[in-house]
Amino acid sequence: MTTTPTRPAGQNLRRYAYAVGGAVLATVLVWTAAHGLGVDLRVDPGDGRPGQVVGLPLTAGVTFVVGLLASATRAALDRLTDRAPAIWTGSAFIVLLVSFVPVLYVEASSGTRLILGSLHLIVAAVLAPLLSRRNRPVPHRERPAK
Repeated sequence: MTTTPTRPAGQNLRRYAYAVGGAVLATVLVWTAAHGLGVDLRVDPGDGRPGQVVGLPLTAGVTFVVGLLASATRAALDRLTDRAPAIWTGSAFIVLLVSFVPVLYVEASSGTRLILGSLHLIVAAVLAPLLSRRNRPVPHRERPAK
């Protein structure tokens, strides 16, 4: 008989789904609170194009896509290296810093900038801890040799 490692795929997928869902829920709550407080989430790219309203569908959709990309990156790192948690955490921090560049350079009110920055931070605050955890040890299952 040979011993073949198997990954706890369901466990990781569940954690990734919680991370993505939690990030989307958190951004929806922050956006809703900002909207309720009367913050006009309108940004002007300053390059001649018309201003854009950062609506709830855009906010939730972008967060969902970012969460999926983060989860896929972590899954790929798990397959490529034993140092996946450390590499992912460092990469996530760099991506967070880079994500603030557009917030700093668009024309927007200070309230809008504060909310947009908060949205970036809340996504990182949800994704980083959930996706940087070390996976549980890989169980081994014996399979008959063919």
